[in-house]
Amino acid sequence: MNKKLLVKKALEAKENAYAPYSGFKVGAAVLTESGKIYTGCNIENASYTPTICAERTAISKAVSEGERKIVAIAVTGDSEWTYPCGVCRQVIREFGEDVTVIVVKSEDEYREYSLKELLPFSFGPENLK
Repeated sequence: MNKKLLVKKALEAKENAYAPYSGFKVGAAVLTESGKIYTGCNIENASYTPTICAERTAISKAVSEGERKIVAIAVTGDSEWTYPCGVCRQVIREFGEDVTVIVVKSEDEYREYSLKELLPFSFGPENLK
């Protein structure tokens, strides 16, 4: 896995964020099992509820292109360390139990976690069988 490229793509995606209300931009880059990278940014809405996080934007793009397995995701935002929210952690889990989550401060400074560290005792598709 080329972590540096994934980090760079997340930082680039953040620049496309549509955040006129919060002013808080977030970018994400998802690496799928096929080796493709899909990016996303947060997209706010005046009525707030339809706002979509960067992670879910990137995952939606991947899934809409036929991907079903995520290997890693890099996330960056306007705070020093921006972690995926709870909803995004659950969506990440839907497409990979063993995902590496990379939280990005800068191109050269980032932290890596397993999804299991960020979402212990998770609920996934296998629980519905």
